[in-house]
Amino acid sequence: MYAKYAELRDKKGVRDADIAKATDIPQSTLTDWKNGLYTPKVDKMIKLADYFGVSLDVFIRKEEG
Repeated sequence: MYAKYAELRDKKGVRDADIAKATDIPQSTLTDWKNGLYTPKVDKMIKLADYFGVSLDVFIRKEEG
């Protein structure tokens, strides 16, 4: 899931700090997610999906391959 987030973040050309400010998700939460210490709850995944303009499926479906 984090890999898809990072791909969307990089494609949009923004930083975690920008996303944290826009979504009210603490930057520390995003860092903990990156480090495998945290898996975002559905409400946070919805905020991220809305921010990136993608379906929630992007974050909850397992990647194929």
